Amino acid sequence: MIIHSFAPVKVSILSDTHGYMDDRIIHYLEGSDVIIHAGDVGDNGVLDQLEQVAPTKCVFGNIDGNAIRARCSEWELLDLVGHKILLIHIAGAMGRYNEMTRDLIRSHQPDTLICGHSHILKVMPDRKFNLLHINPGAAGRHGFQKIRTLLKMEILDGKLHNLQAIELGPRSSKSIS
Repeated sequence: MIIHSFAPVKVSILSDTHGYMDDRIIHYLEGSDVIIHAGDVGDNGVLDQLEQVAPTKCVFGNIDGNAIRARCSEWELLDLVGHKILLIHIAGAMGRYNEMTRDLIRSHQPDTLICGHSHILKVMPDRKFNLLHINPGAAGRHGFQKIRTLLKMEILDGKLHNLQAIELGPRSSKSIS
């Protein structure tokens, strides 16, 4: 996917929905030019809802079955207004990526790596691989995370701007103390 624009491209990033969507997620995705889902989608209905909001790029995760795997790749390389993004579900620990991720980074030299799987929100520069490492945490209700999260950002002239972490509320419907 290559997008060219003279205005900032509004990008929303989420992961690990595990088949769960709610109005709060949709609310924060409204106004996006592109939605990126970093795997463990869980259900085609999630992708259908995302695509009603904005064009959606996704990769499959380890919990995704054949229906999602038929619709999403294992990895994607995106070029959004001159900013190259490598998207994969399981990348491994920052700086110690798995072999596939290391090979993709070496081959494509992305500006940003977006991954999921850990359910841990993380945005950090990886100086070893000269890229920005992004994990949006988990937007769904499955996992150990206490707070569901997603990220929003803008890209203009190949640079990231206005990166925001959005808290979607507690993972479970029970209150967290």
